[in-house]
Amino acid sequence: MIVDPRHVWRRTQIGWDLAFWLFLLLAAVVLAVPGDLTAERRVIGYIVVVVIALAYLVIRPSPERDLAGRNLLYLLIVIVGVGLACAVDTDLSLLLFIAYSQMWIFSGEVRSGVVLTGALTVSSLIGFLTADGWSWHSFAFLGPTMAVSVLFSLLIGIWISRIIDQSRERAELIEQLEATRSELGEVHHAQGVTQERERMAREIHDTLAQGFTSIIMLAQAARAEMEAHGELPSPAIARLDSIELVARENLGEARALVAAFSPIALEDSTLTDAVRRLAERFGTETGVAIDVEVSALSDGLAGLSRDREVVLLRSAQEALSNVRRHAQARLVTIRLSAEGAEALVEVQDDGVGFEPAASVGFGLTGMRDRVRDAGGELDVASAPGRGTRVRVRVPVAAAPGLPVTP
Repeated sequence: MIVDPRHVWRRTQIGWDLAFWLFLLLAAVVLAVPGDLTAERRVIGYIVVVVIALAYLVIRPSPERDLAGRNLLYLLIVIVGVGLACAVDTDLSLLLFIAYSQMWIFSGEVRSGVVLTGALTVSSLIGFLTADGWSWHSFAFLGPTMAVSVLFSLLIGIWISRIIDQSRERAELIEQLEATRSELGEVHHAQGVTQERERMAREIHDTLAQGFTSIIMLAQAARAEMEAHGELPSPAIARLDSIELVARENLGEARALVAAFSPIALEDSTLTDAVRRLAERFGTETGVAIDVEVSALSDGLAGLSRDREVVLLRSAQEALSNVRRHAQARLVTIRLSAEGAEALVEVQDDGVGFEPAASVGFGLTGMRDRVRDAGGELDVASAPGRGTRVRVRVPVAAAPGLPVTP
């Protein structure tokens, strides 16, 4: 939170209010004490005290306002009033303690505080000279005292202002450090997610995929050996065929998982290049015909943030993984386009299709969450026997707080 000087003064407003009324009460007590004051001067003194009190109640100066209008009007009344009070009775100079403070509280900045402090000093000096008589002797006596007073006020005011400035700078620095720490946390989280995905991909490739490949090879070897010895009973052939079929299906699932968990290469290439490589690898591994269509390649896709590229590419990757595992498709089409302030990726296949309302899978759920976090929309259109179309659209502009999860 950035420190505002006016906010700092505002936090101590109650204390300054109490001090103000205390000094006005003391001034009234001084006027009430019998002494050398004439009745006329005493009345003028009471009037000054009352006018300052009413000005404070009616105008209600506030540290939260700039030095203009009400604050300036009040401070001018205080400057003139304190000068008159000093002219009535030099003992009323006690009002200077609170008046000097208010010059800084309600001025809002150092330059204004210095000018108003100087004006208050001149006003009070004129009041003192009026009370003691206009002479060089009085001036020589009062001058040093007033100089010390104004110097003390300036030093205190400037010192407090500098402390507030330093507090503001520290607050800004803390804010920057917190923002940096948050960004680093997101980066470390993203790195952890990426490393875990890569580790899982390696584990699946090195264990499950290799194991299913071995099962397929063993089933084929057993069949070949039985053929060589003329031992081909029908039940054994059926079981070997079943073993090989199940192993191939699970090998396909394992490869799909490896593809889904593999890192996306976007560092030195465009989104279009990465999608083409993804499609090429999918076609090579599955034998399914795949086509990539890039339409409206304009500033929409060219200006897409890296976070949004990751979302679109991950969505295409997940959609192809579902095609590999479930669709039994012969042709898959990937379309990239930009429409206005949105970028789109669409994966369409001619496979067996499914009923979207009745299918709740981890892949689609994760894709929907990822797209929603990016401020985008996921639309799945499918029906049994009519293929599937997965369309993802995200805004080109980065959404606040989007986690980067490559």
